[in-house]
Amino acid sequence: MADRHNRDIDRPRAPLPEPLPVATVDAHAHMEIITDTAPDSQEVADVIEEARSVNVDRIVQVGYSAEQSRWCVAAAEKWNTSVLAAVALHPNEAPVVADLTADWAVIAELAEHPRVRAIGETGLDYFRTPPELRSRQQESFKWHIELAKKTKKALVIHDRDSHEDVLSVLLEVGAPEKTIFHCFSGDIEMAKLCIERGYILSFAGTLTFKNAPALREAVKIVPIDQLLVETDSPFLAPMPHRGASNTPAQIATIVRAMAVERESDVGELAFALSNNAERLFGSFAP
Repeated sequence: MADRHNRDIDRPRAPLPEPLPVATVDAHAHMEIITDTAPDSQEVADVIEEARSVNVDRIVQVGYSAEQSRWCVAAAEKWNTSVLAAVALHPNEAPVVADLTADWAVIAELAEHPRVRAIGETGLDYFRTPPELRSRQQESFKWHIELAKKTKKALVIHDRDSHEDVLSVLLEVGAPEKTIFHCFSGDIEMAKLCIERGYILSFAGTLTFKNAPALREAVKIVPIDQLLVETDSPFLAPMPHRGASNTPAQIATIVRAMAVERESDVGELAFALSNNAERLFGSFAP
C-alpha cells in the first residue's frame, strides 16, 4: 500500500470549492498521505483549516496499518475539536504483514483510546489480493468485526470487488450495531439489501464520475439517516478535478452533487449528514 500512497502525494490539489451553507463532516480521510508529515505539523493544520474555510469543520481520520493507526490517534489528540480517529489493518495489509497477531494487538490497544470512535478501514479487497491470500484477509475482517462489537464502536468497511463475501461474512459473524460501507461501490440492488439490514452507506467523489451511474441511482434511495459523505482523500477527487489530490475540503463538492441526485436542499443535506456522523462517531468536542 505504501507505494500506491506515495504516488498520490505529489499530485496537485483540487482547488477549493465554494463553502457549504451549513457545516458538515468528512467521514473518511487520510491526511497523513496528503501531507506526508507528522500529525502535529503545520501541513496538517493547513489541510484542516482549508476544509474549515468551506464549512467542512470535522474529519474522521481513518487507519489502515498499525503504524499509521498510531498516527491517526496522535492527530485526534492534537486536533481535538476537529478530528476523530478510526484504527485497523486495511484488507490489503492484513495478508502481508510480518506478524498479524502482533499488529492486531496494537489495533486492540489503540481501539481503547477515547478519541478512537471506529474500527476501520477493514473488510475485503479482491482487486489487489490474490486468491491464495484471501482466507487470511477474511480472518482479519472477522477479527475486526468482533473488536468493533467488543468496544461498541462503528465498523468501517472497505469493499472492493468482494460484495458477496463482505455481506456473507457480516451475516456469519454478526454485524455491529453501527456498520458503515466506506466509499460505497455497489449497485441499487446491493444498496437495497444494505438498507434493509440497517447498514450505513457512505458516498465519495466516485458519485460524480461519468462511469458511475449505478452510484447515482443508489444514492437516491438511501434513507437520510443511513447516509454519510466522505472524500477518502487524497484519493477519488470529485469531478471536474478527477486525478487531482483530494482533500477534506472537497466534501463541499460531493455534498452538492449528492443534493442534485436526491433533489435535496444543500444546507438541509449537509446538516443531516453532520448529525449522522456525530450519531455514529460521537461528539468531536474534547
